[in-house]
Amino acid sequence: MAASGCAALGYQIVWTQQVALWLGHEGAAALAVVAAFFGGLALGAAGLGAVIERSAHPGRWYAACEVAVAAWGLVLALALQPASLLVNGMLGPAPSPLWHAAVAFGGTFCLLLPATLAMGATLPAMERLLAQFQTDGANLAALYAGNTVGGVVGVCGVAFWCVPQWGLTTTALACALLNVACAAAVLLWTPAASQAGSRPGSRAGSRPGAPSAPRPVAATTGDAGARHGLELALVMTGLLGIGYEVVVLRVLSQVAENTVYTLALLLVVYLVGTALGAAAWARWGSRGRADAPERRVDLLVALGAACALSGGALWMAPWFKALLTLLLGGGFAAALWAEALLAALAFGLPTLVMGALFSHLCEEARAQGLRFGTALALNTAGAAVAPVVLGAGLIVSLGAKPALMAVAGGYLVLALLAARWGAGWGAAAAQRKPGLAWVAVAAVVVAMTGAPALVFVDKPPGATVISHVEGALGTVSVVQDPSGERVLRINNRQQEGSNTTALADARQALLPLLLHPAPQRALLLGLGTGVTAQAAALDPTIEVLAVELLPEVVLAAQHFDGVLLDLGRARNLHTQVADARRFVRTTDQHWDVIVSDNFHPARAGSGALYTVEHFQAVRARLAPGGVFCQWLPLHQMDLATLRSIVRSFLAVNPHGAAMLATNSLQTPVVGLWAQRDAAPLSVSAVTGRLQSAAITPAPGDFGLADEWALLGSFVAGPTALARFAAGAPLNTDDHPVVNYRAPRATYAPEATPARRLLAVLQQWTVDASELLAPGVDQPAAARLNGYFKARRQYLAAGAGIEPAADPARMLTLVREPLLAALHLSPDFAPAYEPLLRLALALRASDPPAAQALLEALARVAPAQAGAREALLQSVPAQ
Repeated sequence: MAASGCAALGYQIVWTQQVALWLGHEGAAALAVVAAFFGGLALGAAGLGAVIERSAHPGRWYAACEVAVAAWGLVLALALQPASLLVNGMLGPAPSPLWHAAVAFGGTFCLLLPATLAMGATLPAMERLLAQFQTDGANLAALYAGNTVGGVVGVCGVAFWCVPQWGLTTTALACALLNVACAAAVLLWTPAASQAGSRPGSRAGSRPGAPSAPRPVAATTGDAGARHGLELALVMTGLLGIGYEVVVLRVLSQVAENTVYTLALLLVVYLVGTALGAAAWARWGSRGRADAPERRVDLLVALGAACALSGGALWMAPWFKALLTLLLGGGFAAALWAEALLAALAFGLPTLVMGALFSHLCEEARAQGLRFGTALALNTAGAAVAPVVLGAGLIVSLGAKPALMAVAGGYLVLALLAARWGAGWGAAAAQRKPGLAWVAVAAVVVAMTGAPALVFVDKPPGATVISHVEGALGTVSVVQDPSGERVLRINNRQQEGSNTTALADARQALLPLLLHPAPQRALLLGLGTGVTAQAAALDPTIEVLAVELLPEVVLAAQHFDGVLLDLGRARNLHTQVADARRFVRTTDQHWDVIVSDNFHPARAGSGALYTVEHFQAVRARLAPGGVFCQWLPLHQMDLATLRSIVRSFLAVNPHGAAMLATNSLQTPVVGLWAQRDAAPLSVSAVTGRLQSAAITPAPGDFGLADEWALLGSFVAGPTALARFAAGAPLNTDDHPVVNYRAPRATYAPEATPARRLLAVLQQWTVDASELLAPGVDQPAAARLNGYFKARRQYLAAGAGIEPAADPARMLTLVREPLLAALHLSPDFAPAYEPLLRLALALRASDPPAAQALLEALARVAPAQAGAREALLQSVPAQ
């Protein structure tokens, strides 16, 4: 059963990754797979469990179920692409919320059903097979504990080793081999008499001295009310147990890093707790009358109190994580331990009681004549609806704290019902238990009304939260500091930009748009603050569509209206709430320019937007002559992750190049750029495009005043990119290496962003001959190569300079490095403009130094005289 549990939870990890490919979000996939997983288990335990109960050969049934799981697991692994296309086709580019939910939960349920149905019958079959060894109820808890411990091993092995090393298909194959091994073990190693088991009502088995099966109690002494109460408890404890997990996952998403490792660790801690609780019950709890109904009330009251207590501890989660980080230090392993201990704070005590409670309910069910398969089915049926009731219901409508308190209160209500309507108890017990439960209920009510909300938003001193919305897939907030800077965050951990980064955000749209000769339609994958979309829509002749997964982000973007233009009033700008990956795979439209946002690669599910399959789908949506630009946040990824993404991009766009969004050393953003037709660029065409662009403000206001600034944004050509990415693993749907590699840079950065950028530029080279038409633009190519060299000099010098408030001190630091850059390229405005501004700042305090600097600039960059005179006239002498 441990091996079977290992395979089952391994499949769950694999299926969550697969389902995320068509649902578009790791959180949505996790909810859908959990619901489908438990729904199938419930049907299997109820339907097949009844057949197995009557069968004379439970061992054969067990083996057949394991083989069925293995077979369907392989089918799902091999049918990844067709299944993804089928479900994507059913959903369409932008499904309605009702249809999306129906396909997400219903489609996932049907797709996994053959395997989950068989999984649901394995535990009842094994319990039936081992009935001959049963002298009391202990082996039920032991089987459950062993199965759950195996699940822990499966989650750890699959998430931390198998999928990163092998990919999804090979991991599913390994799980299938484990299923087959379980089947063979039962058929080959178990005696034939044991395989046959015992028929209901007969001796447990043929082994000499085997005890008789326990006699059903409820059939002679119980009543229908007691049995219905037990059935209700089984259903509701399943719903509340998984509901608690869903709520805690949402709360901790605001504190933890939300990587694939975070989700795996939370699941591991949950499973460890329930396994330990079941094992403890098997060892100590089943002594005496383990099936006594009054014990149910004790456990329910204890579980309600544990959920309330651990829920209260969640309010300290940010401080607890900060303390753990301080104590454990840096590094990848230390960061994972911190998240595991954070999960233990939330899950430890409640899951211990959950494991004991489920074991007791199964023993109580058997004592009342209720089949174990039926008991398991009722419990998992409740668990199956928990993601919908809690994840898409209470959390969205009420918030995390009321949802958590509803879970704790639900256990206490069950305790009250059991105490009032339980059968076969003494009068003292009936009087004692309700009073205890009422005290616990009062404690939960006090905690719910007096405790703060489970909302965590990091903000600097004096800042205010001007918007906070909890959605089905995430929590979105907008924070404004005293200076007026507004920042958008998703789940408090992922910053999506601010109103002070307008230059960088705007350039991410303008660079690819201005490199297209005549764009008419542009598609933006990801909205964020909306500033990039605003920049794209500055040209009223271009129709712009921005696709955003979270509707809460679309609402939050309204707080950034007017940074460049008004999102709501721009007639050529449209937003669509949809999954970007599914949208490009299912739409039949084509675009001249497609710009993909710099998605944080470490966040769970984001890696799917950097796969070979996604890049192929984007390329298929480009119109003739179309341009695609994929922006990458270099400050949020390591070089190994960058290499995999670059190689995946080049696998689809072998003539691709790379560019820099800005010259920032703190938040460097690189873009992978490609044309559908791989046509060479023309300096004269770029010049004409800049002159004809109907953009207000003008491109020069964004640092794109001329063709050299635009073409000079390139930092690597196809040859350098291919050399850089050589040998890196491809990031594919089947082998999502980015999902598992990128979190390492989040947990334990290897270098500062500036050092990372310089390390990349040391390996990247660009020659104008790779970009421009051969022979036609040779003089321009030499001039452009000078610009490339000047930028490299500029960035290298900037990495070693600490800004100074004193203009004279600052001029001492930057004068020679910037003049050296201008010697390489007089067109390089990023070096020219800072020196000119320093000259203006020194005109009052040190006129000779200011004049000397102006004369030096006139000698080095005579072509910049117009810009110099314009700035001198705009800033009067002090």
